[in-house]
Amino acid sequence: MRNFLLILLVSIVLYSCGNNVGQEEKRELSAAELKVKANELAKKFIIADGHVDLPYRMQVKGFMLQKQIENVSVETSGNFDYPKAVAGGLNAPFMSIYIPASYQEKGGAKEFADSLISMTAQVATTYPSKFALAHSPKDIRQNFEDRKISLPMGMENGAPIENDLENVQYFYDRGIRYVTLTHSKDNQICDSSYDTVNTWNGLSAFGEQVVAEMNRVGIMVDISHVSDSAFYDVMKVTKAPVIASHSSSRKFTPGFQRNMNDEMIKVLAENDGVIHINFGSSFLSKESRDKFNEMKAALVNFKTENDLTEEDQKFIDFRKDYIEKNKPFEDVKTAADHIDHVVKLVGINHVGFGSDFDGVGDSLPEGLKDVSEYPNLIFELLQRGYSDQDIEKICYKNTFRVWNKVIEVSEELKSS
Repeated sequence: MRNFLLILLVSIVLYSCGNNVGQEEKRELSAAELKVKANELAKKFIIADGHVDLPYRMQVKGFMLQKQIENVSVETSGNFDYPKAVAGGLNAPFMSIYIPASYQEKGGAKEFADSLISMTAQVATTYPSKFALAHSPKDIRQNFEDRKISLPMGMENGAPIENDLENVQYFYDRGIRYVTLTHSKDNQICDSSYDTVNTWNGLSAFGEQVVAEMNRVGIMVDISHVSDSAFYDVMKVTKAPVIASHSSSRKFTPGFQRNMNDEMIKVLAENDGVIHINFGSSFLSKESRDKFNEMKAALVNFKTENDLTEEDQKFIDFRKDYIEKNKPFEDVKTAADHIDHVVKLVGINHVGFGSDFDGVGDSLPEGLKDVSEYPNLIFELLQRGYSDQDIEKICYKNTFRVWNKVIEVSEELKSS
């Protein structure tokens, strides 16, 4: 009897200890611990961003005239540079080869695209220990191991393809791995979400050929900026998954066609594509869009009434004071809301980051002001219960899956 009681006591103690271990393993991390984990994950996982407007930013700063590039290997005033990228864990920002719609009207779109591609390549050759070009997910993985920031390229606006289908192959050979079919106006390929002309009521006949040729060559089709009808036309034509490189959910911005509605996101997911969430405040909420529109009107009126330029200190002070009083910015939490919505709608496999850093001016939300702050968004996701595996998919695996599938489809089409 004594032995039985001793065995029973030991069993109870062991069960209690084991149960406590289980409870310890399940203990929820504190906010401080989650912040540490967010920073660790940002360094552990590759972070790919669907859209960063560094090339055009450098062009604006005088590259075309001075034939030199901005030194982004050191701290700058922009959203992207090497120190900020290292701090935020950014490894593969798609460099946006942005072609303003004006080049569709005055000509020179192809030449302008070439200049931005050359400038991006020059960043890699000028700072070879810090940057490297990347033409595939495999390249990015190798650069990640070599501790270099990859510079894959996507062309924002298909205008440089002009009316020559052979230019699709030309730009592939130059390193372009996605093409945003249009930008702010209808072009030769399709209609724009920002235009009201509806030139083609979707894709043009030539645009259908362009999509097919992009599939064959191995360039991802990007449906950010296109009209709703153009989106649905693309989905009928494409043989490979497509991306939205920098769009958000229209649920939060009713009437803003530049974002994707729920039905479009569902169709994108059925195609196995990915929507990369734009971080711009005006993409994240109607309230912020309204506030920025009001601010724009107030600034124009103040500048006109006082005969000022945007460089005058009086104007700068007025603008700063206006922002302080009216707070038009969204918060990092709202960007997480968009990711949440996509995940609840179609699952974890169809969402990524598409910040539009250096492309949305100073409209970026609190907590996502530059590329050093990706950990803030990862922290938000961790707080909402996202697993490490979920976050890894959002950071890069979803994008890589689409990209690799596009490569696979290209090889199949070429061999058929």
